[in-house]
Amino acid sequence: MAIISTTDLHKVYSETRVPVKALNGISIKIDEAEFTAIVGPSGSGKTTLLNMLGGLDTPTSGEVHINGTNVTALSSRKLIDFRLHNIGFVFQSFNLIPVLTARENVEFILQLQGVGKKERERRAVELMEAVGLPDKIDNRPGDLSGGQQQRVSVARALASKPRFILADEPTANLDSKSTGELLDIMMKMNEQYKTTFIFSTHDTRVMERARRIITIEDGVVAKDEIRK
Repeated sequence: MAIISTTDLHKVYSETRVPVKALNGISIKIDEAEFTAIVGPSGSGKTTLLNMLGGLDTPTSGEVHINGTNVTALSSRKLIDFRLHNIGFVFQSFNLIPVLTARENVEFILQLQGVGKKERERRAVELMEAVGLPDKIDNRPGDLSGGQQQRVSVARALASKPRFILADEPTANLDSKSTGELLDIMMKMNEQYKTTFIFSTHDTRVMERARRIITIEDGVVAKDEIRK
C-alpha cells in the first residue's frame, strides 16, 4: 500500500538570472515498510525531491500525497503539525541540541507533541536501548562520537512513531564501522516497526542495503529498481 505518492512534481528555482529546473515531472509511489535509496549525481534533484516528500520545500507545480493527505495544499501551520506527527528526519549534520542530553534530545519531539513526562522518558530509554546506547543516555552530543550522535538522531526520528523517516546523506560524516552499525540499526527498526526509510545518498554502502533504488538525473527518474 502506497503511503507516499507524487504527481508530476516540478521545481524551478528562479532566484538566479537563468532559472534552474531541479525537478522536471516526477511521479513515484512508495509503499509502507520500504527501505529505499534516492540516488544520483550532485545537482540531479534528489535532495530537492527528499525535501518535497518531507514538506520542507514546496513544488512549483504537482502534488505530494502522504497517507491520503495532499500536503502541498496544507497551510504552513497545518504542515508543521502534519510533519510533527507523520515524518521523522535524520540529517547529515545530526542536528542534535548541544545543551540537552541524548535522552532529552530523543524526548524533545515527544514534548512538542504534548506527551507526558513519564511516557516521554519511557519511550526515550526504550529507543536508546534499541540503537545500542543505553549507557549514553545522560551524555551530551559533544561527548559522543559521530556514529553515536547519528544513532541518537535515529532514535529521535523514531520517537514520534512516524509513518516514514527521511534520511539525507546520514552516513556522509561516518567511517565504515559506524556506517555499518547505523545501517544495521535502521534495517532492524524497519523490520521491527515497519517504518519506511527513504535515503538521499551518494554512499554505495547505503545503496547495497537498499531494497529499492530510485535514480534521479536532471530532475527526472532515470531508473527505478526493486531488489529482492
